[in-house]
Amino acid sequence: MKRVPLIKMLAGTALALAVVSTPVIAGDSSSKDKKEALYPNATRKEPKLDLTSEKDQKAINEGLDAVNNQDKEKAIQILQPIADGSKSKYAQALALQGLANVHYNDGDVKGAIDLLKRALDNGTMPNDTFFQLEYMLAQFYLADEQYQQCIDTVEKWRAEGKKETADSYALEGNAYYRLGKYPEAIAAIKTAQSKTDKPNDSWNQILVASYSESGQGDQAAQIAQQQLAANPNDPNALNNAVAALMQAQKYPEAISLMEKAKANGQLKTEKDYITLAKLYLVTGQNGGGDQKDLSTKAAATLQDGMSKGIVTQTAENYELLGAANYMSDNTSGALAAYQKAIPLAKDGEAHIRAGQLLIQDNKFSEAKSLIQQGIDKGVQHKGTAYMLLAQACRGLKDKAGAIAAMEKAAQDPETSEKAKAWLKSPTVSK
Repeated sequence: MKRVPLIKMLAGTALALAVVSTPVIAGDSSSKDKKEALYPNATRKEPKLDLTSEKDQKAINEGLDAVNNQDKEKAIQILQPIADGSKSKYAQALALQGLANVHYNDGDVKGAIDLLKRALDNGTMPNDTFFQLEYMLAQFYLADEQYQQCIDTVEKWRAEGKKETADSYALEGNAYYRLGKYPEAIAAIKTAQSKTDKPNDSWNQILVASYSESGQGDQAAQIAQQQLAANPNDPNALNNAVAALMQAQKYPEAISLMEKAKANGQLKTEKDYITLAKLYLVTGQNGGGDQKDLSTKAAATLQDGMSKGIVTQTAENYELLGAANYMSDNTSGALAAYQKAIPLAKDGEAHIRAGQLLIQDNKFSEAKSLIQQGIDKGVQHKGTAYMLLAQACRGLKDKAGAIAAMEKAAQDPETSEKAKAWLKSPTVSK
């Protein structure tokens, strides 16, 4: 599904994977009386516990401690026999939930889901344990990209556990977003924010993205800017605000935010400098200001980043600098940038750009050599490259070379019509 450019979405739910229960011997209510029930109004009937063996109780405690301590081998060694053969269904359920955590920590989310469902289906866990694990199952579903199952599970958790939390609505909103159900995602996140005095800043990422994806760019930009105002030193808030403004095509406002951040010393990464440079270029190309002036600022931003060692000297970055210089009418700077890109590039695009500039400078021999090297190395628009090669050959009075290059250009659908028209012109001798 789609993602909003530059907005750093949550990769998944942050799962609290510590085991959520310790075994209680049947008939021992002392530990139960020491704490208030987490789900006092649950519709699920509290089952009777069937754990009578203190030996099993001790073993389960050791196994669950091993899970919490990330001791996989010890946890499996202790818990697997209990899950497979204990006479107590309650002990089996506790062992299964511990093993589910082991599988999740090991990257086997589907295995974790299967074990956790078996623990829940066992039917012997106290309500506090049952509903905590059911909520964990919803988180597992999200991590496994089973988004509808996540929503169904968290809604069942609320309905039967009679408990509503801000986090549960945020989890639901995350799943709705990933399903592309943006109105539902917006509603869920707004509910989450209304249920706490301290909403998680990351929830706004989903809210902003949902507004953007549903065509409500202005609303997305407004929320992102509010988040930035509340967290002016948060780089993620800055990135999200800039991304939302770009999505709404409010390029001058995005530039203003980044220029302010740059003045305050908040642009510290290569991505920051590249984003600002591209913003200048995009704004100029879309009529948001004087293109030459904005392109000059883009080039200055890249050069500043390179001089500080923040922007790396890669082919891509030199090609971007070349484009910025070219659009600011600094052809010598553009040529120098493309020439620096050439030995670093994996393809021949920089060769072609440099060759084109050399043609403008009437340096046809150098241009011809570079363009041919670029074609040999591989370019995206081969027909255009051959037409430039033909132009260099004509500058060198190499008519045969020009014809050969144009014949190649005629084979490319992008340039076929123009190339064939030239080849048929009276000035071209057959």
